[in-house]
Amino acid sequence: MDIFKSLWALFVILIFTVLSAVVVGGLFSEPYGNVALININGEISIGNGFFSSGAESDKIVSEIKDANSNPYIKALLVEINSPGGSVVATKEIASALKNVNKTKVCWLREIAASGAYWIASACDYIVADNFTITGSIGVSGSYLEFSGLFEKYGVNYVRLVSGKEKDIGTPYRQPTQDELNKIQSILDEIHAAFVKEIAENRNLSVEYISKIADGSIFTGEEAKKLGLVDVIGGKEDAISIIKEKANLTEVEIVEPKEEVNFLDVVSGLLSKEIFNYMLSNQFKLSVEYS
Repeated sequence: MDIFKSLWALFVILIFTVLSAVVVGGLFSEPYGNVALININGEISIGNGFFSSGAESDKIVSEIKDANSNPYIKALLVEINSPGGSVVATKEIASALKNVNKTKVCWLREIAASGAYWIASACDYIVADNFTITGSIGVSGSYLEFSGLFEKYGVNYVRLVSGKEKDIGTPYRQPTQDELNKIQSILDEIHAAFVKEIAENRNLSVEYISKIADGSIFTGEEAKKLGLVDVIGGKEDAISIIKEKANLTEVEIVEPKEEVNFLDVVSGLLSKEIFNYMLSNQFKLSVEYS
């Protein structure tokens, strides 16, 4: 009984502590800053799971919408360091940026290729280092095919499908020419939309972008000559553009804060305290794997 009484008392104390923190935090959480930093770092994906990493479109789109609806925010600084990623996730982020009615300046870091450049093009101005790797306007749908290896070792692929194209793209058999044509037509459709978006966002012709949209990568210097980048520079140059275009005398950057669910905080603190309590009372914990 003593352990349960102790745990209950501990739980009450934790609840009081967290509630107090929430109240105090609310008192001092008035908006500050006038430029929202939107960070797109790593591979772009829709992923919103607990263990997902990289640039998640759900999270980034939410940050963009919050910045656009916040009257204290006058501009967005979009920092990109990404090789690209999911087509749908990329399109979601780029669309959210295009719907922003405030100054949007993109700052390209080491790499901003493929879908990452698509997102960058949705901003009003793009700043890149002269050695930034960017461009790569193209779509990839390649995959490994193991049928030759299977044949060598006597492994058979038993094909059971309810539709003749149900297992299109499987690595366990050679694709037919019709299947390859189908996949290629999908890639071409996405590529055409990619090119159209870049042309529209950069005020360039589709014909011009099509000529350089062969998947080639460019340095920031080359990209500027091609009209894909506006300014060669760094963060300070991006901030200078924001000051000029948003008519700001000072720039105060606001970084989005990770929202923490109240129950997550309580359960996290409680589990930590229980663990410490168990150790202090010499309970033995074991972790096994096989």
